[in-house]
Amino acid sequence: MKKLFIASSFIFLTALGCLAQTATKPSASVRLVTLDPGHFHAALVQKSMYPNVDPRVRVYAPAGPDVQLHLDRIAAYNTRAESPTRWQEQVYTGPDFFQKMLAEKAGNVVVIAGNNQKKTEYIAGALQAGFNVLADKPMAINGKEFKTLETAFATAQQKNLLLYDIMTERFEITTVLQKELSRLPQVFGTLEKGTPENPAVTKESVHYFYKYVSGNVLTRPPWFMDVRQEGEGIVDVTTHLVDLVQWECFPGRVLDYKKDIQVLAAKRWTTDMSLGQFNTITKLNGFPGYLKRDLANDTLLKVYSNGSITYKLLGVHAKVAVTWAYKAPEGAGDTHYSIMRGTKANLVIRQGAEQQYKTALYVEPTVNNLAYETALQNELLKLQAKYPGVALKKSAKGWEVLIPDSYREGHEAHFARVTQQFLEYLQKGNMPKWEVPNMLAKYYTTTKALELASQSSGE
Repeated sequence: MKKLFIASSFIFLTALGCLAQTATKPSASVRLVTLDPGHFHAALVQKSMYPNVDPRVRVYAPAGPDVQLHLDRIAAYNTRAESPTRWQEQVYTGPDFFQKMLAEKAGNVVVIAGNNQKKTEYIAGALQAGFNVLADKPMAINGKEFKTLETAFATAQQKNLLLYDIMTERFEITTVLQKELSRLPQVFGTLEKGTPENPAVTKESVHYFYKYVSGNVLTRPPWFMDVRQEGEGIVDVTTHLVDLVQWECFPGRVLDYKKDIQVLAAKRWTTDMSLGQFNTITKLNGFPGYLKRDLANDTLLKVYSNGSITYKLLGVHAKVAVTWAYKAPEGAGDTHYSIMRGTKANLVIRQGAEQQYKTALYVEPTVNNLAYETALQNELLKLQAKYPGVALKKSAKGWEVLIPDSYREGHEAHFARVTQQFLEYLQKGNMPKWEVPNMLAKYYTTTKALELASQSSGE
């Protein structure tokens, strides 16, 4: 039986307007396909509309709650009061959904954000079939898949296609300004080399299983807590942190993972989740069978969602770490800490209670005197030319960088920024020469760290 249908929740809202657009405008050159959208990031790509992107999106997925949650999110964007979107989701839910997508080739860009167990396989197959790929992180969750990913990038090059991952944190304003300030020698000096015990760069993030997305409590798919399907924390969220270390410390530099990176130490540990907590975020009534191996006394789920990596990148010592808890304190959410240590100042991002859980950037000089303050104020003019409204305020150890709220778009808005960047690359037919080798460097770092951490824990 044919299982292709147009999601009923969109027909009456969008049909007339889209028919009118079809009659008056030429066909858009970008046609999106969404593959097995098990993660809410797939929907966030469509929280905005984009020029030259067809509003009709083909979705190929197994039938079940994951695809329905995705369609519900798109429906919410289409019906919101402010700036509603106009997406038309055409859905196929047969068991052969992946083969159907490859055979029909109903678009030219595949968005992949879901269960990571088969993600690398999906990426490789989509490229072989001639699709460009925009994939959520992580694109590989172990060493074997890293090798598959390396081959996939070679396929993309041979077929003149683009493979790109969704690095939203490059658009977070405190990170952007931390990078900008690190490029000002009078402010930052030069990047220290650091040591394993005192790295030159440290990036840490804290995340929560219970969270709000687009104003609603997020329903997590049960497999999100299965590290064999989602990936361990050391290869998942750390992808963002490793990317930022590369992007900030060596902008535009082509990295060779075979000689530029040395993973020195790695650790992994579990977050404990009760049956009640699990049921709350999944809306299930009990643990599925595939999680039984991760249970203690049949009632406590132990998830390897935490990890840390200490490594050297082009001689610079860096450390990244991610931890997960169940639910944030009242008024808090995911948090980020970062420090870049320079010969003249440290550039520090904090996001704790003192900052009211909003990211704040600080310039903390190693020698605080009038000459440094004068130089900092002079260099601030360069920053203000690019980012009007940015200012400085004295803090306990130096200065806080005051950032207008207009620059604080929020995490969800960054998905549109990444998608727009990808579409620009697609229009040009290429990416900066450092993007692909640096994606490989990033996934080598995380998967090599998992291998080392697993050996250390006896697995």
